[in-house]
Amino acid sequence: MDSLITRRHMLRQAGILSGSAALVAFTPEWLWALQAKPQPDQLAQMRAGMGATPITSQSLGPNLTMLAGPGGNVVVLNGPDGKVVVDTFVQPAWNNLKAALDKMGNQRIATLVDTHWHFDHADNNEQFRKAGAAIVAHDNTKKRLSESHELMGAKFPPAPAAALPTQTFANVHALDANGEKIALGHIPPAHTDTDIYIKFQNANVLHLGDVFFNGMYPFIDASTGGSIGGMITGAEMGAKMADSKTQIVPGHGPLGDIVALNTYRDMLITVRDRIAKLKNSGQTLPQVLAASPTKDLDATWGKGFMAPNDFLAIVYNTI
Repeated sequence: MDSLITRRHMLRQAGILSGSAALVAFTPEWLWALQAKPQPDQLAQMRAGMGATPITSQSLGPNLTMLAGPGGNVVVLNGPDGKVVVDTFVQPAWNNLKAALDKMGNQRIATLVDTHWHFDHADNNEQFRKAGAAIVAHDNTKKRLSESHELMGAKFPPAPAAALPTQTFANVHALDANGEKIALGHIPPAHTDTDIYIKFQNANVLHLGDVFFNGMYPFIDASTGGSIGGMITGAEMGAKMADSKTQIVPGHGPLGDIVALNTYRDMLITVRDRIAKLKNSGQTLPQVLAASPTKDLDATWGKGFMAPNDFLAIVYNTI
């Protein structure tokens, strides 16, 4: 493309081709909007573009709903104990998100859970705090949100105190609300070093955050602990918590199940093994990319934000 801000330029800025990549996956619609013209404030443009995406709703069972659109997939448990919400979308989507939550009933927003630290999942933490919610996350999420980051050409300052989690945990945590037992647990560094799973035990719904990108090559945030090996282990960990009836919510992409998760895991293993073989033989990254080792996979998995070569570069640099 002729735009000054092309996908490759952006990824090179982020360090993906040198192994220090960090950010999230975006919808193709947002990507083309960003590529259309350069913006002096990259973060503002990211938020505005994603925030304009309509919110869609899908029932996961009685009082349990998945919302999708302006960021990572959100899950809402509604009931007399108050709403329990997983992830937040981006800041400009707050009014639409709040309207969607209000349509579910007049119960208060009791608890927010962050699947990890990235802004398209935790950007509205402060708004949830203002609404009276407690915020639960992994210890490392609070640490990462308290730091500054420069990702994809955008500068992320430390989050204000009002946007930080109010309760964190190292390994596991349990919530009981609205007749549902909710199990939270740390996933060893995979997409980031802040990832957790959320399992709604009675409903048999599992949210894996960005450890699972359904139907597309994932982004892996190497700068905050992510790696291809960790993503595979995380997917395998998720599969052990699921059965044939489990509804599995990815960080991005449509609602999945154990078949979709295992297919995704198998793809990750295949890509890792192919790239590892080439890298171990002494091939440089340009040589690996020129060999097109995932040509047979790209038509299925390469249609998301991560173009095949960009994903391969991350894999190469995190093996």
